[in-house]
Amino acid sequence: MLSIQRRKGPKASQNRPYGSEGDGRAVNAPEPAVHVVDDDESFLAAISRLLRATGFSVRTYSSAGEFLAYRDPDAPGCVLADLQMPGMNGLELQAALEQTDNPLPILFLTGHGDIPSTVQAMRHGAEDFLEKLASKERVFEAVTRALARDSRERDARDRKRELRERIRKLSERELEVLSHVVQGQLNKQIAGDLGIHERTVKLHRTAITTKLQVQSVAELTRLAQEAGVFSASAKTFPKGQ
Repeated sequence: MLSIQRRKGPKASQNRPYGSEGDGRAVNAPEPAVHVVDDDESFLAAISRLLRATGFSVRTYSSAGEFLAYRDPDAPGCVLADLQMPGMNGLELQAALEQTDNPLPILFLTGHGDIPSTVQAMRHGAEDFLEKLASKERVFEAVTRALARDSRERDARDRKRELRERIRKLSERELEVLSHVVQGQLNKQIAGDLGIHERTVKLHRTAITTKLQVQSVAELTRLAQEAGVFSASAKTFPKGQ
């Protein structure tokens, strides 16, 4: 059980930077880390030792502000945070993470849980909400889930960025044609809507499939959906252009 007496003790061991000597990993390839944020130094030291003994890479912080100040925004991992802390509390930390380009999954391990806080945390995507008396098995399982989730979400974000880079290669007119194609319109319909020749539409479609490296309308539609484009109404050019 994680029933650890809350008392003042020695400061948690200093965090080693990713890729430092003895880490056993390349500087440019940090392994996923569990970022533990808790203002209780004795508990912080105890839970970090427990996680490290199980094989997790751990970094510790005594406040949410310290974590946000020193966090590598591109590094993989998850956050294990207390709920009630001086300054920024756990829910405020969760909200701050949501605003970043690469938000890490967060799970709460707290001695001050309540139903409203639990509901708010879970509604905003917390991986789990545990009491500090939870068994170590439950904590390890929740941390493992959070790290796996971060890997999935990071892959999805990378995929989305890669697709958007492809789409940026299209001209404005090609983007406009693409927006009609993914709505299921035929070349003749697109030509009529845009006031251009059907042959011109075919040329644009060929350029689109070449630049986006796809072969079918289904692939084009799926790519556009994954990239998150065309959420707003597509622009139109003056007829005849």
